[in-house]
Amino acid sequence: MLRLAAEFDNYKKRTKSDVEKAQMIGKAEMVRKLLPVLDEFELAMLSLDSNQDRSLAKGIEMVYSNLVDSLKKEGLEELDTKGVFDPYKHEIVVSRPDKKKPGTILEVIKKGYTFNGMMLRPASVIIAKEEEEKK
Repeated sequence: MLRLAAEFDNYKKRTKSDVEKAQMIGKAEMVRKLLPVLDEFELAMLSLDSNQDRSLAKGIEMVYSNLVDSLKKEGLEELDTKGVFDPYKHEIVVSRPDKKKPGTILEVIKKGYTFNGMMLRPASVIIAKEEEEKK
């Protein structure tokens, strides 16, 4: 009888864990679908020039900021793109000759994100490679 009670208790714990994991995966999928919206907001803010209506620019920045803050509260984190290329966090789009150490990240094309420790999207980066010798 004790064994049956212990098995049932373990079953309840496993079920609760499975439900929480499914909820987390569902949230991660929703956030993954919102990443292109974040990218488009960033592009919109970059394309605003100083001659345009400042209140429009302020409005776009406020909406973007609110969206990012809400997603961060849920567990969204931007990947670190400083330093050296990490194949678990970054994807190489281009490598170009540079005086910096090979593998150093020169530029970020698209930001990468994790959600509560799960990789949503790797950062797309340009890295340095050895300069070619001139002939």
